[in-house]
Amino acid sequence: MHKLITIVSVTFLSFIIWVIYQANTGQHSIFFELVKIIPYGDKVGHFCLFGLLTLGANFAFKLKSYSVLSCNLYVGSSVVFLFVLLEELSQYFIPSRTLDIADLIADALGILTFSLITKLINKGSR
Repeated sequence: MHKLITIVSVTFLSFIIWVIYQANTGQHSIFFELVKIIPYGDKVGHFCLFGLLTLGANFAFKLKSYSVLSCNLYVGSSVVFLFVLLEELSQYFIPSRTLDIADLIADALGILTFSLITKLINKGSR
């Protein structure tokens, strides 16, 4: 089961990287059109994409965690947050993109929410 979760997570990450590439190069995509017709679609997309990536990453990393100031953090959540932070900040340097703090907040809320969902799933499976 772990191998399947890892494969699905890597595939999902590849999809996200492809979407980022399209946005960075100014290409058009059906996904971008879909986001435009959904109210707050961009923010909902950020929340869902990076939240689901977090869930997959947490299980792909076998729920490994570490403690910071007596708070347990999942390795997968931390890896996704670092990826998101670097990707969002890089948009400042890409002419076809716009650095948007609201996107970063939506990403962080998705990561936090799906980290909590990971915790609930893990407790329920014991």
